[in-house]
Amino acid sequence: MIDAAVLGRVGVDLYPEQFETPLSEVETFRRYVGGFAGNVATGLARLGVDAAIVSRVGADGHGVFIRRWLAEQGVDVRFLGVDPYWQTPPTFCEIWPPDRFPITFYRKPTAPDWRLETEDFDQEEVADARILYATATALAQSPSRETTLGALRAHRGVTIFDLDWRPDLWDDVAAFPAVVRDAVAAADVVIGNEEEVAAASLPEVATLVLKRGERGATVFEDGQRTDVEGRAVTVLNGLGAGDAFAAALGESLLRGRSLVEAVRRGTIAGAIVASRVACSAAMPTASELQSALD
Repeated sequence: MIDAAVLGRVGVDLYPEQFETPLSEVETFRRYVGGFAGNVATGLARLGVDAAIVSRVGADGHGVFIRRWLAEQGVDVRFLGVDPYWQTPPTFCEIWPPDRFPITFYRKPTAPDWRLETEDFDQEEVADARILYATATALAQSPSRETTLGALRAHRGVTIFDLDWRPDLWDDVAAFPAVVRDAVAAADVVIGNEEEVAAASLPEVATLVLKRGERGATVFEDGQRTDVEGRAVTVLNGLGAGDAFAAALGESLLRGRSLVEAVRRGTIAGAIVASRVACSAAMPTASELQSALD
């Protein structure tokens, strides 16, 4: 049985080797596995969790690279399907430390992970995973929307839903709050930053983790509010920090820690990734996270 199943976006990140340079002038890039599902699954595996990715890549060289790299990290790729038509999407970014990292997505008109259907994975095994992750990006198109909502509703463990607000990926941004509301209703823990929570126009949520960057996070649980202090670091690339946060939070819950302690560990994991260039390749191991906590 898998400990965690991670549904959602996966592709290749092409990050510039020239910092503080417009995309139009960048000469060379380095390739990494990217996307919420790729990053979080890697983060979980590096923390010792038996994690499976539930998504799709294209039948191309990038897809081969993603499947091979994730498997090498210890991620279960049985449910990472290969789309026979749509190609693996690349994502470009610019790096302007400490707080500007523009992203250019190549996912139109669609991408393999947005074509995810229930037939692509063992629904019972995913439903029995101790933790299930899903994000709002997976709800931006069908059939991924219906597949993701179905998996959330059928899950028998802890469900973690990340708001992951990416306006560029929605054909109708006005639909975001209504669509997200269905997922939130099926989730045990909702994660989002201040901008994402505002965009979602969330109703009352029983358990919400509000991310505040270097200022830490706030946990709303059982009618109580708890502020968790952040960790100041020299930011090199802020992309991927939220995915490291989510991975460490889930790993902590699996180990029986409280949500507040899980968030504390998540803020440290996010800080570690923010101080590095990559996303997936920057995810901390269990020993690295513990050293930072100590």
